Amino acid sequence: MTLTITIIIIAITCMVSFTAFSNGKIEDDLIFYPPAVTEQKQWYRFVTCGLIHADVPHLAFNMISLYMFGRYVEEDFITVFASKGKLIYLVLYISALVVCLLPTYSKNKFNSNYRSLGASGAVSAVVFAGIFLHPTLKIGMFIIPPIIPGFIFAPIYLFISAYLDKKGGDNINHSAHIWGAIYGVGFLIVACYFLSSFRAVENFIEEISHWHL
Repeated sequence: MTLTITIIIIAITCMVSFTAFSNGKIEDDLIFYPPAVTEQKQWYRFVTCGLIHADVPHLAFNMISLYMFGRYVEEDFITVFASKGKLIYLVLYISALVVCLLPTYSKNKFNSNYRSLGASGAVSAVVFAGIFLHPTLKIGMFIIPPIIPGFIFAPIYLFISAYLDKKGGDNINHSAHIWGAIYGVGFLIVACYFLSSFRAVENFIEEISHWHL
């Protein structure tokens, strides 16, 4: 197996997550806790919270999703950005961990009861970057076979996430999923504009225009 950025991220995340499962102090030190950022300036928590997960299913869902999409998105970034591709892909993932939590932080700066963990926002950024590059590629979710093209799956995913975020009560940070997804697309568009001759928006429109059932 080739050692890719995606594999490295998965390996590090799994190692830290499994360690934190049996060590509450590690989880407390790494988890996203807004008051610690506000009052103690522990900004690193925006990133470190993506290294820990609530349980094995939570970790498995995120890392399997990252593996399924990330390996192809990483290859696409190498094609689009040449020698800078791997670095830009890594920047996308790490910066998405931060950006997806900014709205959450804004709402919970002094909320001592709020905590968040997991890499879902960054994984959403990678998935949506992949969808934007290949909008007609059919997507499925584990037991659901890949039957829905990405450009149709994406708004459905965002709508459901927005509904669940508004509903609340399930201890899942749906806001991070939404903003991570939006950021993934925005990052790709801006990066392509400044660092590549590839025009992501034009490619997206062209692929959809040629799509048929």
